[in-house]
Amino acid sequence: MSSPYLTLTVVALTQETTDAVTIHLEAPGRQPIASAPGQFLTLILPCGPGGKKERRAYSLSSTPSEAPRLSVTVKRVVGGLVSNYLLDTVRVGQQLEAMAPLGNFTFSPNSGTARSLVLVGAGSGITPLMSMLKAALRDEPRSQVLLVYGNRNEESVIFREQLRQLEAQSGGRLQVEHIYSQPTGPVAAHQHVGRLNRTMLLRILEQRQVPPAQAEYYLCGPEGMMAEARSALELLGVPESRIRRESFVAAADSQETAAAQPTGHGDVSDADDDGQLVTRTVTVNYEGTEYQFEVQPSQTILEAALDLDIDLPYSCQAGLCTACRGKCLSGKVHLDEREGLSDAEMKQGYVLVCVGHPMTRDVVIEID
Repeated sequence: MSSPYLTLTVVALTQETTDAVTIHLEAPGRQPIASAPGQFLTLILPCGPGGKKERRAYSLSSTPSEAPRLSVTVKRVVGGLVSNYLLDTVRVGQQLEAMAPLGNFTFSPNSGTARSLVLVGAGSGITPLMSMLKAALRDEPRSQVLLVYGNRNEESVIFREQLRQLEAQSGGRLQVEHIYSQPTGPVAAHQHVGRLNRTMLLRILEQRQVPPAQAEYYLCGPEGMMAEARSALELLGVPESRIRRESFVAAADSQETAAAQPTGHGDVSDADDDGQLVTRTVTVNYEGTEYQFEVQPSQTILEAALDLDIDLPYSCQAGLCTACRGKCLSGKVHLDEREGLSDAEMKQGYVLVCVGHPMTRDVVIEID
């Protein structure tokens, strides 16, 4: 099995806004790295206390056609450990440790397809959408793309000039609608003042005459924005199968957890404490090695493993990216968040160890 870890060299830097930079990376020997539009790259950086390595997932703003170059766009977050470290220290020629591109929030272009794509994003949520729209414009010559993009003002628009050029060169195939909550200047055509909410999205879709139930929708940004967008699409009768979403949630910032989603295969034992959060021993099989370790009630399975220096794969630690996905062969596991797993994966017994807690004494998980 090939290692998920890469050593990448910074080959260029592009200042997108005052607080956002695109980092362009290449592997040794300019070896191409497989990726899909919408996937993310996990950077592993020694910026924690005492040089402890921290991981953060950043969506690729590049497309596979730009290989061997992989590009991620990083926006500075106030108080953000990794984003500030990166933007303060990154230099051309520097080497960064990363994991191979991952993620299920992807767009697969097909040259013979003619479809209507609606991309809805806010702030740095533009990054995977940028990869998707560039791939659609290049590889699906008969498809139409509408980007609805919310920001505070004109100066905070990531890829502002690149989007302007792509729209101008698209022959009408790309349409961009900007929404500014606090514009600093006069608002031009296809620019709106306010929040990217349900009413705003409904108005834009009507103006652009998008056929609601036939289009495909990709949403990326803060939870509030995506809830508004989903509400608008529900009103329009858009089938759930036509809506894809990617949430930007940092593990430390996620205070609320989803309702209990126990899953897994195997019989529940008759112990009195089954179904309760108590200290349990779990078994994890990974890369040919069997690990047995205790998980405290306050820990996720991944946290317990990392405390013991068991190097399991992971990235977002928020149940979104699926880097830590494994199959529950026995017992039951409670997931704090299941956004990253499809219903089909849940039924097959897949779990995410970064948000997983053992609920029975016989939990066995196999990680691919």
